[in-house]
Order: sequence, then structure tokens, then C-alpha cells
Amino acid sequence: MDLVSGYKGMVGLVFGNENSGSSEDSYVERLLDRISNGALAEDRRTAVAELQSVVAESRAAQLAFGAMGFPILMGVLKEERDDVEMVRGALETLVSALTPIDHGKGPKNEVQPALMNTDLLSREAENISLLLSLLTEEDFYIRYYTLQLLTALLTNSPNRLQEAILTIPRGITRLMDMLMDREVIRNEALLLLTYLTREAEEIQKILVFEGAFEKIFSIIKEEGGSEGGVVVQDCLELLNNLLRNNASNQILLRETMGFDPLISILKLRGSTYSFTQQKTINLLSALETINLLLMGGPEAESAKDANRLLTNKTVLVQKKVLDHLLMLGVESQWAPVAVRCAKNSDGQTMLASTLIPQPHLMTHAPLEEDVNMSFGSMLLRGLTLNENDGDLETCCRAASVLSYILKNNIQCKERVLRIELEAPMPSLGAPEPLMHRMVKYLALASSMKSKDGKSSPTGNLYVQPIILKLLVTWLADCPNAVHCFLDSRPHLTYLLELVSNPSATVCIRGLTAVLLGECVLYNKSSESGKDAFTIVDSISQKVGLTSYFLKFDEMQKSFLFSSAKPAQPRKALTRSNAASMAEIEDVEENDSSNQNEDHPILISTFDAQFVNLVKKLELDIRENIIEVYSQPKSKVAVVPAELEQKSGESDGDYIKRLKSFVEKQCSEIQDLLGRNANLAEDLAKTGGGSISQPEQRAGGASERVQVETLRRDLQEASQRLEMLKTEKAKIESEASMYQNLAGKMESDLQSLSDAYNSLEQANYHLEKEVKALKSGGATPSPDIDAIKAEAREEAQKESEAELNDLLVCLGQEQSKVEKLSARLLELGEDVDKLLEGIGDDMGLPEDSEDEED
Repeated sequence: MDLVSGYKGMVGLVFGNENSGSSEDSYVERLLDRISNGALAEDRRTAVAELQSVVAESRAAQLAFGAMGFPILMGVLKEERDDVEMVRGALETLVSALTPIDHGKGPKNEVQPALMNTDLLSREAENISLLLSLLTEEDFYIRYYTLQLLTALLTNSPNRLQEAILTIPRGITRLMDMLMDREVIRNEALLLLTYLTREAEEIQKILVFEGAFEKIFSIIKEEGGSEGGVVVQDCLELLNNLLRNNASNQILLRETMGFDPLISILKLRGSTYSFTQQKTINLLSALETINLLLMGGPEAESAKDANRLLTNKTVLVQKKVLDHLLMLGVESQWAPVAVRCAKNSDGQTMLASTLIPQPHLMTHAPLEEDVNMSFGSMLLRGLTLNENDGDLETCCRAASVLSYILKNNIQCKERVLRIELEAPMPSLGAPEPLMHRMVKYLALASSMKSKDGKSSPTGNLYVQPIILKLLVTWLADCPNAVHCFLDSRPHLTYLLELVSNPSATVCIRGLTAVLLGECVLYNKSSESGKDAFTIVDSISQKVGLTSYFLKFDEMQKSFLFSSAKPAQPRKALTRSNAASMAEIEDVEENDSSNQNEDHPILISTFDAQFVNLVKKLELDIRENIIEVYSQPKSKVAVVPAELEQKSGESDGDYIKRLKSFVEKQCSEIQDLLGRNANLAEDLAKTGGGSISQPEQRAGGASERVQVETLRRDLQEASQRLEMLKTEKAKIESEASMYQNLAGKMESDLQSLSDAYNSLEQANYHLEKEVKALKSGGATPSPDIDAIKAEAREEAQKESEAELNDLLVCLGQEQSKVEKLSARLLELGEDVDKLLEGIGDDMGLPEDSEDEED
């Protein structure tokens, strides 16, 4: 055949010549000749055994066998069924020919004989049909080697074998029958079916109709559930393959067997809750199944799929799956996987609604009483369990669960803020908010002891960071949470101590810095001692802005944050990757040198989403702290009414108040400039060393904020200057009005003076007339002197009264003019220049007329 001829050519190239003259090639050829043409049955069986041995050990022999051996051995399987030993040997030889041989690392382009042999054998559909027919043979080893051979074909060429099996009548049925065979064959059949059902929807459906669910859960129960071995893992992997992206199979499982057999796998047994590596893998696989039922696949977008997933969730909740998840995530001594809410606000709200504190006696009830509690009550119980013993491990695991319930859900954050817990002893005081209790545990974690009473220095390596993660998640975008946190003054003091504690890890100091920053970023309080300015001022005085910002930089360089990778699509849990996911059990014992950085619990808890949240918060915190720090402590609200003279306020008091206001404005500006200078110096020191790209971006953002702040301050100062100019113009206008009034009064005084002069002239004429009358006759005349004196006295009294009134008014106006002149001098104006020319044309006329005798 042409295919074999081409294969021989490849063998020749591998061994150096096209005639295949190597010793392995010749030896394989002689053995095949003995199998094909041997006269004695025993000699043929011996040749098969020798062929299997050499093919299992030599790549060259595998190549040589592939070139000429398949037709001969497939003929044995087809025509010599009665010779059981011969068939066994032929199958074992075929398995060896398809099994890769690893003799160390070779060239990347090195020929892989096992892959080439797989391709050659799977090309003929008749070969697959022949192998499936062997599963009906009574001999145990024939069935066993056949399953191994099919598994090898699936491993190296899955698509071709899946297509071939679908075209063979009762092919899948024969494979399903192997699940009821002896244990070894059953286990091989399980492994084969897990390979066969990957991304093969038609095969998945056929298996389910053949009773796959019943057989799978039967084997799991027989093997001991989660306590079982690798067989349970294979069963769960097969179950997940049948349910993944297969809506009809999910519905069939829910409506036939139900979810009870699945949930029973999650149930922990015994009082110690010990976790072996295999048990961890089994539980991971079962949780993967729950996830498939809850989240669906990437194509689960239609309304029909949404209804199916909602029904799955409802049934699982009714079956109390949350209780088992909480037990796994919180109550166990070693929780291998975190229980999370993935962007499910309705699920978060539902879980938060069950957070109802239990009476004090109930919180210390035996573990067996947990079944009588709701999920939320169990979670609160986990948060307060063993606190008197100094064992906060359970508490920190419950805190991790709570952080996922609160994540990005303001409604849940507000609801949990209202939860109050009873004091450990009623006599110790009133109930306290749950948040305050968590801060208390944060402080207690630094002195946490192990159960044997010895100090546990590794305890706070993950207890404090997890509690800090809860608080950071809680305060994010929640001003009420910040207000609740700052209600207790010692909280701020403790954070300022913790962020500077040299014995704390880089992660702890960094998260504490984030928590302090949130107290500024989301602070809406105007209460003295709790406002954002007070927090920033405390950080500046107790820690220093330079040192504070460095805590962020150190945390970003830590292993936890630098090694966090973007969220990857969820992969199916298989034998190849399950072991790596369960290896966290031995990390603490095997690698104690890096426990401060890569504790397995922290690696699983500080996922990419939380790391991204912290990075975003860091930028916002830097900008906000710089903005708050660059502003004066108390902002002056300049209202035009403040520039008006108050009713009953004297001119002197008014000018003093305006002067005080201007001085205050100048003081505020000087304080602002001083703060900006200090801030610029701190930023210059912080950015003086070698910084990474994220730090450069953060520094650039800080510089932009600083420039923007200075620009805004300059704009505000300009506005204040404009207001002062407006005030000056108004005062000048008033001064001009008073000057005009003074001019008018001077004009009135001039008119009065003219009137007085007219009276004097009239009196003079009267006196002349009297003299003329006296000299004209002897007629008796009145006493002219008396009349004159009386008239003059009356005129003088009237003139003096009017003059006194005018002088009083003039004196008052002159006082105002002097005060306004002083105010104008304070504002830098030349008073003499302003008054120049006023009144020059209003002087009193000189008295040029001489009084006549």
C-alpha cells in the first residue's frame, strides 16, 4: 500500500538510508516474518512477545514496526480470535507502539514514532471497528489491552477516533458496558470515556441516554465519595464533560436523578475534616460541576439558557448547597479553594439578606448544629468562632467569603454595616458593629497563637492581609462605611501605627496605606476630627507623605502583586492540571523562605481583580490626597454681603473689619503656598530614585494634579484680587459722593453768606434814610438807634442760628471725608490728587464794599 511505502521512506531517512539497513529495522522485520509465516504456534507467540519488548524500549523499533507491522498484527486480531495468548500479545505490542518513549530532551523537530503510528492506525475506520469488537471477548486481558489501545488513540488523535466511533453501530454502548466490568477494566473505561466526551456533544448525549449519570454516581458512592481515590476524580471529570455547554444533559440530570448525589460529595465527614491531596482534587472537581450548573458556558446568553441556569440555582439553593460551600470555605482547617460570587449581584444580595446574628449561646453551639442555621448565620458564626482562643484562622476564611459578598455591591455593604454583634460576654458592654469587630481582629492577629499555645508568627501572614482585603473592599466607594470606620478614634491611630510598623510585611503595610487612602477618598464628613483634611494631616505628621506613598510602591513590587495575572478563561479540571491546583498543601512545609510573599492562601485570595482594584485606588488616592493637602484647612466663603457696611457699624469698625478680612486672605494664600512648596519637595524626593513604569505614570499623574492645583489656586487668588478691586471702586464711589455732598454744603453756606450781606446792605440803607429824616424836620421821631439795634439783634440771631446748623453739618461731613481719606490712603490712593480742583470755584466772595458813614 502507498501509505506503508511512504512510511518506509521516512524510516530510511531516520536511520540514514532508504533501504532501512539498521539492526533494529532488520530485527523487527525478522520478528514480523516469524509472526506472519511461522509454522509453530509457540514460535509465533514467542516472536510476538519479543516484538512487544523491543517496540516498548526503542524509538527506532517503533518506527520500523509502523512501516510494516500494522497489517500483520491487525490480521492476527481479525483471524486468530481463538488464540487468546496470540491476541493478547498483538494488542500489547500495539499499545507499546503507540506509547511515547522519553529518553530525555531531544531536538524540537525530532520524529515522534508514537504519534506517527497513531495516525497510521486511526486512518482506517475498520481498525477502530475491529478493536471495539474485541471488548465483547471473555478474556480479561484482551478487554484491558483493547481499552488501553483505544485510550492511546484518543490521546494522540481524538477527533478522528470520535468520528469513527459515532459511525460504528453500538460502539458507545460497548464502551458503556465496560463501566460494569471488573474494577481495573472499569477504571480504564472511565479514563477512555473522559477523553472521548471532550467537546463531543453527540457522544455526550448518547452516553447520557445510555445511563451514564446513574453509573457515574454509583461508582462515586462505591468509592467513598470525596474520600475516594483517583477513580472518583475520573468520574467527576466525565460528569463535567457531559454537563459542560450541554443544556439538555443538565436538564436531564436535574429532572431525573436530581442534584442530591452531587451535593452529597461536598458533605464533609468526620470531626477533623482532614484534606489529602486527592480529596482536595475530588472536591475541586465537584465544585467545578456546581460552577457549570450555575454559570453555564460562553454561549449561555439566550433567555432559554438564562431560565435553565436560574432553575439550577434555585434547586441548588433549596438543596442547601450554600451550607456545604460555607463549610468548605470557612469551617474547615484547610480550605483548598475559595468560595466566590462571580459578578452576581442578585446572589450577593440574597446571601447578604441571610446575615442575621444569632444569640450568643447559639454562636458557641457544636458544629453539628450548623445545619439549623442559615448561610448568613453560619458565616457570622465563622467570623466570631474561637476568638477567645486567639485562633483567627476560621475568622479570616469567613472574612474572605464576606469580601466576595460585598464586592462592587453598595446595597450589600450598607446592609452589612447595620449588623451588630453581641459582646463576648454581655457584661462587657453593648453590641458593636461588625466592622468594628473586624478591626479588633485585625489588631489581635499580630499576637495570634496556635492551638498548642505557642506563638504563631506565620498566622498573621495571611490573617491580617485577608481582613485588610475585606476592609478595603468594604470601604471602596462607600462613604457610610468610611464614616462607620472612623466612628472609633482608635481605628485611625492603629492604622497609622500599622502602616509604619517595620515588622509588618510589605503587603500588610501597603494594604493599610490603601485603607487610609480610602478614608480620605470616600470621606464625606465635615465633622472636626473625621474630615478628609484631618486624615491627610495625620498621615503627613505621623508617617510623612513621602514614606506613605512609598508603601504603595513597595506593595506593587511585591510577589503577590507583580505575579498576579489577568483573569484567564476557566479551564476544565483534568488529570493534567488538577494535581497542580492541589499542591498548595505542601507549600508551607517545603518552601518557608518565601512565606512572607507567596503564602498559598494569599496567592489564591489576592486574585487579578483585587490587584487591579488596588492599583486603581492607588492612583485615585494619590490625586485626592494631593488635592486635599494643597487646600487650606478652612475655606473662606466670600459673600458680597460681607463687604457691605453693617447697620449701626461705625466707619472705623467697618474699615477694621475689611482690613482683617484682607489680612486673613493673605494669610490663607501664604499658607497655601507653603503647603504647595512642601508637597513639591515631597514629590521630588519620592520620584528621585529609579522607578518603574507604573510609578512613572503615578508620578506624572501627581505632577499633573499639582499643576492643576496651583493653576486653580492662582485662579482663586485672581478672583479674590478682582473682588478687592471691586470693593476699592465702591469705596472710591462713596468717597466721591461724600465729596459732592460737601461741595453742596459749601454752596449752601455761600448762599447764606450772601443773604447775610444783603441784610447788612438793607440795614445800611435804612440807617441812611433815618439820618435823612432826622435832619429834615423837628417832628418827633422814634428812637432810631433802639429800632436799629433791635433789628440788627434779631437779624444777627437768625443768621447765627442758621450758620451754626450749617457748621454742624459741615463738621460731620468733614469727619466722614477725613475717614474716607484715611481708608483711601490704606488702599494706596493719593487723596490730595483726588481732591484736587474740588471747591476752587466755590470760594466766598471778598467783602470789597466799605461801609459808609
